[in-house]
Formats: sequence, C-alpha cells, structure tokens
Amino acid sequence: MKIRRSVVTFILRMLINIFCKVDSKEYVQALKKNKPMIIAFNHINFLEILIFATQGYPLYVTGLAKIETWKNPLFAFIFNTYKAVPINRGGAFTESFKAAHERIDEGFFVCISPEGTRSKNGVLKKGKAGIIQLALETGTPILPVGHNGGENIWKNIKRFRRTPCIYKAGLPFRLKFEGRPDKDERESMITEVMCQIAKLLPEEMRGVYSDRVNSETKYLDFI
Repeated sequence: MKIRRSVVTFILRMLINIFCKVDSKEYVQALKKNKPMIIAFNHINFLEILIFATQGYPLYVTGLAKIETWKNPLFAFIFNTYKAVPINRGGAFTESFKAAHERIDEGFFVCISPEGTRSKNGVLKKGKAGIIQLALETGTPILPVGHNGGENIWKNIKRFRRTPCIYKAGLPFRLKFEGRPDKDERESMITEVMCQIAKLLPEEMRGVYSDRVNSETKYLDFI
C-alpha cells in the first residue's frame, strides 16, 4: 500500500499542477509540527481531499467523502489508496465516525468539512455540529484550514489558465467541555470552530461568519 500511495501521489501531484498552482506551505508546516488531528476546512470542490493528501505526503492524510464517490471505479481506487471514509450525508454518521476514529488511532490526519456540502462559489456556509461529536469523543485536537482559489478552477480551465490555490492553517485547539453538550452548546461550539476557519479566508468568503470572526472562544483551548 505504501508503494501504491507513493505512485498515486506522484501522478496526482502532476495532474493537479497542470490546473492549479498550490501554495500550501502553512498547511504543510502545521502538519509537521503536530500529531494526527482533525482538519476542519471549508468545502468548495472535490479536489480538496486530494490536495490535502498529496500536499501532506509522506504524512498520512485522509478524509470523509460522500459515499457516492465510490460508484466511480477510478475515484474509488484513489480514495481507497488514502483510506478515505465514506459518509452517507442523508443517514446516520455513527459508522463513519467510528471509521474516522480508527484512522486517527492509525496515525492519520482526518479532513472533515463541517459545512457538509460544497459551496462551489467559495462563500462559507453554516457549519453542522457532527465534527463536535467526533472531537469530543476522541479527544482529538482540531486544526482549522481555510483555502481559496478553488472556486475559480472550472472558469480558468475554460480559459486555459492555472488557478492559484492558497491553503492557510490556523492555531490548533481542543474543545473544552465536560459531559455531553446539549443542542445549544453544540451550536455554540461549531460556531466557534467555523469562525476559526473564517479568519483564514478573504473577507468576502466568510459568509454567515463574516461579523463573528473576533467573537469569544469559550469552548476552544488553543495548543
């Protein structure tokens, strides 16, 4: 599997570099400085997990992806190479979170988009609290990553232009909470997490969190 991951990474990097000019220095440095974490990021298009995994190589990086991805044999091969976790967005997440927990125990950084779906235009959507459950249950720190540029890929491909894609990493943190949070507490937590992602984005991409990026961080314990 190591040889397969190495070969697939080499090929994907070449292909991605044809269409994108990726600046991931902050992201890569953050991985090198820390042990396996949950990477919380803004979701623009399907390339993100591939960029996270290939730019992070030789460190082990994987992510959650919609289960429909495995219907395509090529994508299934690629995502299985990085041990990605399928998630059914319309159903229960218990098995997916269990598999994500296993990946963390195996030494993987696990990428999760709290938005749950692609924005396409890059504007941050409201986060969902599933990532809160996983972080609390595993005690795993969260690394916020914000990226931009991917919203222009398809437009630039039509113009035969490479797209600059910038990946920025914030400060990692643990969630501070004892016991089981109720709905309101989970909402407060996910808002604080999303604001850490929003801080890393251009102002016009912060969406519903544009006026809250400097709000208090009651539930975040920065590392």
